[in-house]
Amino acid sequence: MPTTKEPWKSSIWRDRPAFLYSRRPLARYVGRPAAEFLKIEPAAGIVLLVCAAVAMVWANSPWADSYEALWGMDITLQLGDFAIHHSARDWVNDGLMAIFFFVVGMEIKSEIVSGELRSVRNAVAPIAGAIGGMAVPALIYVGLNAGGEGAGGWGIPMATDIAFAVGVLALFGSRIPSPARVFLLTLAIVDDLGAITVIALFYTEDLSTAWLAAAGGILVFAIVLRLLNVWSGPVYLIVGVALWVAMLESGVHATIAGVMMGLIISAKPLLDPAIAHAEAQEMAKDGLTAEETERLVKLTRDAVPPTDRLQERHHPFSSFVVLPLFALANAGVVLSGDLLAAAATSAVTIGIVLGLVVGKILGITLITWIVVRLGIGRLPAGTTWPLMIGIAAVAGIGFTVALFITELAFPGGGQLTDEAKIGVLVGSIIAALVGAGLVALTAPRSVRILRKRRTDA
Repeated sequence: MPTTKEPWKSSIWRDRPAFLYSRRPLARYVGRPAAEFLKIEPAAGIVLLVCAAVAMVWANSPWADSYEALWGMDITLQLGDFAIHHSARDWVNDGLMAIFFFVVGMEIKSEIVSGELRSVRNAVAPIAGAIGGMAVPALIYVGLNAGGEGAGGWGIPMATDIAFAVGVLALFGSRIPSPARVFLLTLAIVDDLGAITVIALFYTEDLSTAWLAAAGGILVFAIVLRLLNVWSGPVYLIVGVALWVAMLESGVHATIAGVMMGLIISAKPLLDPAIAHAEAQEMAKDGLTAEETERLVKLTRDAVPPTDRLQERHHPFSSFVVLPLFALANAGVVLSGDLLAAAATSAVTIGIVLGLVVGKILGITLITWIVVRLGIGRLPAGTTWPLMIGIAAVAGIGFTVALFITELAFPGGGQLTDEAKIGVLVGSIIAALVGAGLVALTAPRSVRILRKRRTDA
């Protein structure tokens, strides 16, 4: 007869799920399939793309007014005399997306400390590729719009939308080599930081130096906490929120606060895993008391890097809540026949499309090839040049940051703004399709070869 401390050994407990499913059709036909779906690696990308499609249909349907009413609704956060007024869309873009960038920042930190990017040669290639992926699209746009009324939009095709780009790669699951995914993540982060720098230097009229100084002070304080081995989660939460507010009020894109906090979190375990393992074995010899069990839990936790623990905790919320809301809030671009006709011959639209589709592929691939050939950088392990071209094409999905820069480059709306948005939409769709097609033609072939070699061995 099992004790209450070991209920999983009971046949009643073991058979309980089947019993519940038989009595609860909703759990059997909805809950269980949904749980299994969320375990699939491409699930996050599928959900993201579905939400983007829903937003597009919604914004161009008879219920389009409700779409704008929802995401344009003003939401105020007030603490005493201090208040932040933003639309629901801005709270998603500037607030929730900071969580996504926090997770990405931790993933990059993990790779820098103990992964693919711990080698300088591995890090050089994505950084150089990002620079090429910003410069070449901007040059293509300027070449078509120099001296014209749309010349100020040169920063629009520079950006890579990390959420959608990672979502496209996620559709292919484990067929994408991990180093190649890290390459895209690193490239996209550097690309977005570059785009944010461009925004701050060329498209920000109301940049607050006081709030920027405050953000710098908060960041230094967070680094000091890290150096003093302060590991309290609530403390870092308060510091992170303060940094986010300072970045938001400074006029710089607030999501950069998430990246900064992610990079600060330690990627090394607080306790040597070997020491933790030895102590756990010693305690387990004569059975565990309640205190020893609590100590064992602490040992297990401290033997895992904080970045790994926090990624595991926040990744589901980031992938299945933040990103879908982001897609719903931003993908609803209103289309019309007249606008599409005008955009077809617009230098602004064409410049953005060519920048995102052609410029990204040329810039990323060419500069990466140069640094690899010179021996300065290294191609990601398990990645071929055809696959690299596909990844470069996926990086041409501009979307969010590109739309954000559009509003800054052409303030007040009007024809140029609409033409630019069409360019961002069309260019991002083409980049996604071309990138997905190239990846589909290259990554699966590499996986089959790898499996065959394992079988032969």
